[in-house]
Amino acid sequence: MANTDPVRVGVLFSRAGITSRIELSQLLGTFLAIQEVNADGGIGGRELVAVHYDPECVPRTYRMLAEKLVQDDRVNVIFGCYMSSTRKAVMPVVEKWQRLLLYPTLYEGFEFSPNIIYGGAAPNQNSAQLAEYMTRHFGARVYLVGSDYIYPYESNRIMSDFILERPGGTKLGERYVRLDAGAKDFAAIIRDIKDKQPDFIFSTVVGKGTQLLYQAYADAGLDPARMPIASLTTCEAEVSEMGPGIATGHVTAAPYFQSIDTSVNRDCVARFRALYGDEAEPNMCWEAAYFQVHMVANALRQAGSDEIERLLPHLLGSEFDAPQGRVRIDPDNHHTRLYPRIGRVDADGRFVVVAESPVGVDADPYLVNHAADDWRMRGVDLGNVDG
Repeated sequence: MANTDPVRVGVLFSRAGITSRIELSQLLGTFLAIQEVNADGGIGGRELVAVHYDPECVPRTYRMLAEKLVQDDRVNVIFGCYMSSTRKAVMPVVEKWQRLLLYPTLYEGFEFSPNIIYGGAAPNQNSAQLAEYMTRHFGARVYLVGSDYIYPYESNRIMSDFILERPGGTKLGERYVRLDAGAKDFAAIIRDIKDKQPDFIFSTVVGKGTQLLYQAYADAGLDPARMPIASLTTCEAEVSEMGPGIATGHVTAAPYFQSIDTSVNRDCVARFRALYGDEAEPNMCWEAAYFQVHMVANALRQAGSDEIERLLPHLLGSEFDAPQGRVRIDPDNHHTRLYPRIGRVDADGRFVVVAESPVGVDADPYLVNHAADDWRMRGVDLGNVDG
């Protein structure tokens, strides 16, 4: 007799807390994909069911709830985590119990776990391209601002390396704010930026602080046409919160923007809107959460099991036509082939893609190829686009 029991998967994204706005989009992207999998017959007729807990953006809570998913709920696959601190909190759990974490967020690189699939951009899939674009169009004098946790420190170190190896490359300042920073914290930083006049500001501020940074910039009367904020972490979720007037003219590097004009993306966004309306804005982390579910579902159908030893051979090396393009999981490093893009916010709050790679770029999480020219040699063509 065929097994008709549901296939249960863990989901750890927050509805409350500092980064809940972006995590809600990841949660709903996950739910959208699960709904689509079940509408298409599930996993060989078995329903795919999410066991979701809200960690409220607290790393120790992620770890505790990951243990609960493994020990009490008996799940073998977990989708979750936004901040690197939360991924690192869950990593020992999945490694100890031989479970699998699907991580759908850009991150700082320099990591490998046999129990994690990395669906977001590594530095050679966003930082390298952003450094190339910004120095070409604005200059190589940078001021770095980030939130006070793992990802911003490492990303600023990497961006500094990219900038300083360019002619005239100079780091004029590097400041960090706590995750619950207030308006006064950002006002002080913007005053320093106004005094030092960099060519651009590199932001790895996350969560609610993003709006405060961009608002302080606007209040100071700074001009994004001359000195924009360039970010890896500011996406549609944050722009919708701050409003287009504040975000207009600023730049983000990401493999996915909601404005990508393809039938796959338009149809996916339409299905999401039909289910969730304006509850969350599709963005790069939403898209990775979405396609990772489909890739796992395809592997589950082939493996006939969610045990990691049987699932991984079918997941590693697999491909999927995601909204950004055809992605692939590298069987050697567990990272995903993605499509680097540069977007600039227009007056309507939409990211206009001003430069993009014509081909997918494999992750190089340890930045083995670090020279600036290597990125073009690997197929990245940012184009000669006026910023």
